[in-house]
Amino acid sequence: MKVGTSTVNLYAFLHRMIQENDVANQSIIKGFLLMGFSSDHNLQMMYFLIFLSIYLIALIGNFLIIATVALNYSLHTPMYGFLVNLSIIDVCYITTIVPKTISVCFMGNNLISFFGCVAQIFSVMVFVGAEISLLTVMAYDRYVAICHPLQYRLIMNWKTCIYMATAFWSISVIHAVLETTVTFSLSFCGPNILEQFFCDVPSLLKISCTNTQVNKVIVFVIGSIVNSFCILFISVSYGYIFSTVLRIPADQGRYKVFSTCIPHMTVSTLFVTTALFSHMKPSGLSSPMVNLLSGVLYTVLPPMLNPIIYCLRNKEIQEAMWKILKKYNFHTIFS
Repeated sequence: MKVGTSTVNLYAFLHRMIQENDVANQSIIKGFLLMGFSSDHNLQMMYFLIFLSIYLIALIGNFLIIATVALNYSLHTPMYGFLVNLSIIDVCYITTIVPKTISVCFMGNNLISFFGCVAQIFSVMVFVGAEISLLTVMAYDRYVAICHPLQYRLIMNWKTCIYMATAFWSISVIHAVLETTVTFSLSFCGPNILEQFFCDVPSLLKISCTNTQVNKVIVFVIGSIVNSFCILFISVSYGYIFSTVLRIPADQGRYKVFSTCIPHMTVSTLFVTTALFSHMKPSGLSSPMVNLLSGVLYTVLPPMLNPIIYCLRNKEIQEAMWKILKKYNFHTIFS
């Protein structure tokens, strides 16, 4: 409840900032035009169905994981507590972007209001930051569980987990506030066409009518520091994990350990590589269509694929789901 209240207050603060900037600069534009995937009506309907299907799959998959962990007492551990947090983040993340995209494809209205763009950028920044931070924390959790199993309950107690969750949410919100404030302190005089299907910082910097060099440096430095730290931390954690696993003599023991690590490794690799390609791809690869596709890769695919990866690769999740289906006699629906 406190996080929700803080977010509402931050939206109010950003709204006041925009209104003050609007008064100071009367030439500011009132909205932005998002780039569509096609101007052909039939293709728009096809994209509408594709994004609607992706959105429903993401919602069903993530809510299924949340329900499975919540209803199965054996999964009430820090590892699966973090997984529930990841599913919540993914639901919020994809909901920030895809419903607007579905509306654009169905209605053909590419306009997003100025404040709507602010809210979207702020939300994306929060959930992207929270996701990469959480994936880093989850790598540390696996490191402690595998490399220091006897001390796991002492190190990764619920109090520590709550502190970690509070820390990565707070850092994500603070970063989002700073990034959004710096971006919308610029003037936007037109044209107001963004080269992306949602509001993002690089697209806004391209159309600003003021000098954006400082903003570009800030975005690059912050992105490089955060991504480098998270990638290095995850890599080092799995370096220790692999060295420990290779010393396990029994093949069955190795398989059980890898079954809990592979989903996290896959999810982390998918998210980091797609995000890095989208924001740091060479200028020679930059084009409107490539920008659209790279945007889809790191904003739409991870929230949809994450629950699928965990359901397919994690035996404990699979077994817990089957137990719930049997307990509540869902099999009778399909008989």
